[in-house]
Amino acid sequence: MTAPINYKQLTKYKPFIKWVGGKRGLLPQLLEKFPKKFENYHEPFLGGGAVFFELYSQGLLQNKKVYLSDINSELINAYNVVKENPDELIVNLETYEKLHSKEFYYEVRALDRKEDFKNLSDIERATRFIYLNKTCFNGLYRVNKKGQFNTPIGSYKNPNIADRDTILNASEALQNAIILNKTFHNVTDNVKKNDLIYFDPPYYPLTQTANFTAYDENTFLDDKQRELFDVFEELHKKNCFVLHSNSDTGFIKELYQKYNIEFVQANRFINSKSDNRGKINEVLIRN
Repeated sequence: MTAPINYKQLTKYKPFIKWVGGKRGLLPQLLEKFPKKFENYHEPFLGGGAVFFELYSQGLLQNKKVYLSDINSELINAYNVVKENPDELIVNLETYEKLHSKEFYYEVRALDRKEDFKNLSDIERATRFIYLNKTCFNGLYRVNKKGQFNTPIGSYKNPNIADRDTILNASEALQNAIILNKTFHNVTDNVKKNDLIYFDPPYYPLTQTANFTAYDENTFLDDKQRELFDVFEELHKKNCFVLHSNSDTGFIKELYQKYNIEFVQANRFINSKSDNRGKINEVLIRN
């Protein structure tokens, strides 16, 4: 007699937002490099969380503590709302989906220019964040020097703003995760021997004119990359498994030259000229 299908096991957990530099297209290449046995899991540059959701889907995070963190307070608020109050969030997003237009987009985008923005509830902020993410140009989170979101509207005919199943599945995956609004420096606070840490920071620019390193109001250039290297070293000394994705540049390869550097091929989507999009090498650094 054939055993009944366990549909629970077939559930695919995936990011509920788009994120520039997200790792969904790289997961097969990345995960074959990950250790199969480890203690707790830490992801300090959370973004869309593709690696976390895939590890969860594969059952590799069962009975482990999971620490997910990011410096972006709007992003972390959205994660916490998805975790704790997905149903009300979905209702709000369904309303936004009905109201969606160019005029509505810019009205919602302008909310953080107003004094009472800080008075919005967590759910209202999460609704705004996810709505803008699903309707802005390429899902690009970009802010000006005042920390105000300034990405223009994207050209989507029917954006999937209220993705009910994805949000509910993500909420389930996040139930045992500790979600923190902290910088990558704080990852060392909770680690122990044989923990797995995955770093996916804003990439070091390939050229002098590259301008997608400002994923919040703080840029992530030489000094920040060196600070991250120091944290990588500290975790290595604590006998943790540490992996780090970054751009294939001389600066990064020289910085991590004593560690294991491998190459993976990613698709480049963020470029104003279509002929400059396509496959590009990235590095995966392992201790």
